[in-house]
Amino acid sequence: MNKKHQEDLSHIRSMMERSSRFISLSGLSGVFAGVSASVGGICAYLLFEDNGIEYFDGKQKYYNHDLIVELFFIALAVLILALAFGTFFTYRKSKKYDLPFWTNATKNMLLNLAVPLFVGGVFCVALLYHHLFAFIAPSTLLFYGLALINAEKYTFSDVKYLGYCEIILGCISLFHLGYGLVFWVIGFGILHILYGLIMFKKYK
Repeated sequence: MNKKHQEDLSHIRSMMERSSRFISLSGLSGVFAGVSASVGGICAYLLFEDNGIEYFDGKQKYYNHDLIVELFFIALAVLILALAFGTFFTYRKSKKYDLPFWTNATKNMLLNLAVPLFVGGVFCVALLYHHLFAFIAPSTLLFYGLALINAEKYTFSDVKYLGYCEIILGCISLFHLGYGLVFWVIGFGILHILYGLIMFKKYK
């Protein structure tokens, strides 16, 4: 009898978790988002070289308008790829395990993720407008980390650890201006790949 009660409680707890948290998130989404960011970082580095900029020489650099536009499109391509991979693998997981894809938990998670990201996006546009390019990479890491921590209560709790790592990395990068691309690749590339592999193994 005791065992039956425990099984019932476990079933109820599982149903409550399904209804209140977005648990279709796939670890492969993080892996492929990280790969996309890493490839984007390599493309950005090659673009600097093509424009005669030695990224690691420690000197102050001048970015012309055309270079900034090209860097923007690289970042946009990375974002689109990451979202596409995220949607594909998450939808595939939801179908495989018969989990709901679009629920109130999904909407709440996206809303809590979107608010810090939107504010961070506006802040980065302002930095771009005022030609404060060195602060853009640290800012993206910081706001992204805050967004993950804010959205954690509507998905896997492990997400907050990635958020903390992004914030720590963003804080460190504030004291190493001029190497934003390196920190950006570590934060959005390597950390995402590691996190995705851990999540995939844990929740596959």
